[in-house]
Amino acid sequence: MRWTPAVLHRERHGRVQCLLCPFRCALKDGETGLCGVRRRSGGRLETATFASSVRHWDTLERKPLFHYRPGTPCLTLAAPGCTFACDYCINHRMSQYGREDSVRWDAEPVDPEDVAAEAAARAGCVAISYTEPSLAIELTAALAESGRPLGVDVVWKSNGFLTPEAVDLAARHVAAVNIDVKTLDERDHRELTGARPGPVLDTLAGLRERGVWVEVSTPLIPGLTAGPGTLRPIARALAALDPAIPWHLVRATPAHRRTGHAPTPVADLAAGVRIGHEAGLRHVYVERALGADGRATRCAGCRTTVVARDVWALGENILDDGRCPRCGTVTEGRW
Repeated sequence: MRWTPAVLHRERHGRVQCLLCPFRCALKDGETGLCGVRRRSGGRLETATFASSVRHWDTLERKPLFHYRPGTPCLTLAAPGCTFACDYCINHRMSQYGREDSVRWDAEPVDPEDVAAEAAARAGCVAISYTEPSLAIELTAALAESGRPLGVDVVWKSNGFLTPEAVDLAARHVAAVNIDVKTLDERDHRELTGARPGPVLDTLAGLRERGVWVEVSTPLIPGLTAGPGTLRPIARALAALDPAIPWHLVRATPAHRRTGHAPTPVADLAAGVRIGHEAGLRHVYVERALGADGRATRCAGCRTTVVARDVWALGENILDDGRCPRCGTVTEGRW
C-alpha cells in the first residue's frame, strides 16, 4: 500500500479538510477519512488510490454506457475504496477497504503512461469502475493527461457523491460517466448507502452542464428500490433535466449482506421501463432480463432500432453521424 499526495483539501480550524465528497472529513494528523483511502499526514492530504485491484479489458456497454462510442474496448481499473457502504454491493471486497476489517488491501500501483499506451494500442478507452472512481481523482487526472495526446478517454462508473469542487475537477478529465441514482427518498438512501441523495443529482446536473456525457443506473432492490414509489420520482427528475438521458434499470442479485434475498423479478424491471417511458424518458434499458429488446436503442422519431446490442457488446449501429437513416431524427449521444 502506497500513499501519494492528494488534491482537493484545505486547512480549517487546525485540521485538514478533504473537499472530495460531501462528508468533507476534517482530519487530525494521522486520521483517515470515512472512505478509508484518504488520510492526513502532517499538513497535507494523501491518497492510497493511485493503484488498482483489477486490470482487464471489456466494453463500454458493460459500464453500462450505451450512448457513448458503442463497441469501444475498455481497459478497466478499480482503485479500492468507496464513499458509500451499500449492503448489496457485489464488489464489497474492493470497495469496502478501510470500512470493514475483513477487507484486505489488494491492489497494485498504476503507471498512467503504460495504461494509456495499452489502451491506445487497441483504439480503446480507460474506465475506472467496480469501486468509487471519484476517490481516484488524482489517478483519473494522470490517466487523462497521458491519454489525451493518444486519443484515449477516461470514463467512470460512479455513485455521484461529489462536492462541487470535485465536479469541477472531474469534468476536466472524464469524458463520460454512468451515475447510480439509487433512490431519491432520504431515509431509504441513508439506509442503503449511509449518505444523503441530494448531492448525487447535483453531480449529475453539474457534469452535464460541463460537457461530460452522463447516463444513469438504478438498482431495483426488492423491498427497497424496486417499486413505483422509488422509480417514478427518479424518472420524473431525469426527464425534467433532459428526456434524452439514458436510464439503465439494473437487476439486483443477492450479494454481501443481502445474500438471502431474491433477485429482482422480471416483472418489476418491465414495470420500471414503462414508468420511465410514461415520465417522458426516451431511452430506458434493461441489460439482460428483457432480452435484446431491452438493450436496443430506438429512434425517437420513427421507432426504428438504430443500435442493437448483445450482452455487454455492440451488435449493430446504423446511426449516420447520430441520425436515424430512415427519418433523420438525431439520437443524443457521442457516436
